[in-house]
Amino acid sequence: MSHSEHIVIVGGGLAGATTAIELRKRGHAGQITLISSEEHLPYERPPLSKDFLQGKSAVKDFTVREEEYYTEHDITLQRGVTVTGLDRAERVVRLSDGTSLGYDQLVLATGARPNTGGSAPIEGAQLPGVHLLRSIEDSQALRENLGEGSTLAIVGSGWIGMEVAASATQLGAKVTVITPDAIPLAAVLGERFGEHLLKIHRAQGVDFKLQTKVRSIHADHGELLVDTDAEPIRADHVLLAIGAVPNTELAAAAGIQTDSGIVVDASLRSSDSNVLAIGDVAQAFNTTLRRQLRVEHWDNAARQGALAASTLTGGDDKYDWYPYFFTDQFDLGMEFVGQAEAGDEAVFRGGEDEFIVFYLREGVIRAAMNVNLWDVNDTLRGLIGRSIEPERLRDPQIDLESL
Repeated sequence: MSHSEHIVIVGGGLAGATTAIELRKRGHAGQITLISSEEHLPYERPPLSKDFLQGKSAVKDFTVREEEYYTEHDITLQRGVTVTGLDRAERVVRLSDGTSLGYDQLVLATGARPNTGGSAPIEGAQLPGVHLLRSIEDSQALRENLGEGSTLAIVGSGWIGMEVAASATQLGAKVTVITPDAIPLAAVLGERFGEHLLKIHRAQGVDFKLQTKVRSIHADHGELLVDTDAEPIRADHVLLAIGAVPNTELAAAAGIQTDSGIVVDASLRSSDSNVLAIGDVAQAFNTTLRRQLRVEHWDNAARQGALAASTLTGGDDKYDWYPYFFTDQFDLGMEFVGQAEAGDEAVFRGGEDEFIVFYLREGVIRAAMNVNLWDVNDTLRGLIGRSIEPERLRDPQIDLESL
């Protein structure tokens, strides 16, 4: 491609901002326009359920770059504007302010939105006091209503639900988690880790309604009444934390191939070679795992932003890294790398509170997780793909580096 081409990036999150930053680092001299539906400067989202929600950090602490950076590097930021249409033949995007913008190369970093029930939305999801968590404003609104004596019902026991349960409890709220799962996150990380997490939360006062489905939410005498297939739950506020839906509509309407996300190859190009997709919305081909993946985590957003910049400046880098994510809940800190699946053998190494889990499939390490143990994740990453006897993995007398 020409270094004078105009590159338009749709989406002002970490993935989109990283693409713009890396393009300049790689010497792209053409125009770069970054379009964000939010008024904020591009920012990272993990703190919204953790430190920012708890009031321990400010927006500036997780803003990707200050405004001066974009000015100094000639990156045009269009904030508070959405892209309403895409004309691939003319290479033009139509904006919500009535203007249009031409592009030579387009990067879709449109992210995902909170799920409110899919094709059968939860009745009452739009009531005052029912919250979602995706933006700074969402986190602020939730925090303003949490504190000593407040009650919060969380629908869902995935990462957001469990992180908010921890944060809200630390703010003094009484939290009830309602989930259809028997054990939180067991389907992702196995029953033993899920039970460990459940034990930690219960010890801190979090109540769980397991194997329970929500039917509807109603306003009732100044409270919210969550109707379930068991007993009704009363709370001052409700958080819906039942997953996310990728924002594929813009691409699909333009005739770009979509599936569970925007389908892209290992260089992040879509079925239109002039359009890339990255981050939460991208269903990308991973050359190491030999399959399409859509990953909704911070690490993936940052890495795919850099990969998109490489692709756009003529590089031959590919999507070849293992998925990575982390969480912090109460005194638990965890990092996970790789791709585990249901049925994988879980091999534990360590004690009750500090341990490593290896996930094996047909004797080969496919993923690993470190809990309250630090500076080992790079070593664990290097073990993925190797066949190591479970007895050796379990033995704490055998140094990780020597495995």
